[in-house]
Amino acid sequence: MKKQKGFSLIELLIVVAIILIIAAIAIPNLLKARISANESSAVGSLRTLTTANVQYAAQCPNLGFPVSLVNIGPGAGDCNAAAIVDNVLGVAAPSKSGYNFTYGPGAADAAGVISTYTMNADPVTPGVTGQRHFFSDQSGVIRYAQAAAAAVGSPALQ
Repeated sequence: MKKQKGFSLIELLIVVAIILIIAAIAIPNLLKARISANESSAVGSLRTLTTANVQYAAQCPNLGFPVSLVNIGPGAGDCNAAAIVDNVLGVAAPSKSGYNFTYGPGAADAAGVISTYTMNADPVTPGVTGQRHFFSDQSGVIRYAQAAAAAVGSPALQ
């Protein structure tokens, strides 16, 4: 009788079962790591946009903060397109790493200077692309909320 080389069906099923068990353990951790990375990216982007707004206000003191994120985006380097941030964040409604960013300038004073603004970073799909919502304003403090959009009264990020 010839002895066959190779694996039996039982051995192959055991290997597949082990692979499935390892995958069941690893995939949730991978998803948590991705959410954490997206949240870190959103906070970093808010910091970048806050710094860019302050730089814009210093560059264009007669205007104050920008009317739109487009004003700090790529361009000629003037007050219409200050070329402070790249074309990912310097657009009207940026979206990056699973988060949508919303910018709202404050009302201009009698001289036409905008001295306040608000920015929100909200997950595209809450629970999948991110757990927390983030907020920042002219104070530079980044705030967060778990279930709904963050606002001025939300706790500060530590």
